[in-house]
Amino acid sequence: MGTLTGTNIIDRARLTLQDSSGVRWTDAELLIYINDAQREIVNIKPEATATHTNVLLAAGTEQTLPSGGLRLIKVTRNMSGSAADATGAKSIRIVEEDLLNSIEPDWHDPTVTGASAHGSVIKNYLFDPDDPKKFYVYPGVKSGSSAYVELVYSKLPTDLSGVSSTIDIEDTYGNAILNFVLYRSYLKDSEYAGNAQRAGTHYQLFTATLGAGSSAEVFLDPNTDRGVSPTVAPQAGT
Repeated sequence: MGTLTGTNIIDRARLTLQDSSGVRWTDAELLIYINDAQREIVNIKPEATATHTNVLLAAGTEQTLPSGGLRLIKVTRNMSGSAADATGAKSIRIVEEDLLNSIEPDWHDPTVTGASAHGSVIKNYLFDPDDPKKFYVYPGVKSGSSAYVELVYSKLPTDLSGVSSTIDIEDTYGNAILNFVLYRSYLKDSEYAGNAQRAGTHYQLFTATLGAGSSAEVFLDPNTDRGVSPTVAPQAGT
């Protein structure tokens, strides 16, 4: 996803560590820290590896993310197939489990929910943040039929296999990765005066960078009300 390589980040880290020749911290060690940083970032900000894909749903109501998926972000719409150029169809809305349970308590039963007749068109989905790799669809998919939907989900970032490999998240997270690498590097020598404090400072910078990014995303989110009065279209006859 990104264009920054392991070398790009390691070179920057060595400037701060004053270890240009790699005597104290080898490339292999710093590469481990980079890979750990990617995973830590995704734990805090799942959208860092947001992935769009079209999937064939399993029969019934319970569904599981594709291999490597960490957390569902959104189910957007029905699709004509799993290919990237598949045609979009009816949109899918999230619904609260308690609401659906109260309206249709037997919604998991295909003979009651109508899944046997309408299983190829999904109307709603449910998501439990305590079980982030699974979600449920309504109506359930009829056994033997095909139902495709577009998913947006967070995936496990791919480790850099070498210093020439590129990071698997956006380049905008480069500074966060660098601060995490410096945190882990100084932590290695935390028995020396000042290094424990340096490690703590870089971890704070790491988390602060991600927090600042979250604030910017909220402000720039088109769904966020920033006090701008909407333009009202004139009514017919006025």
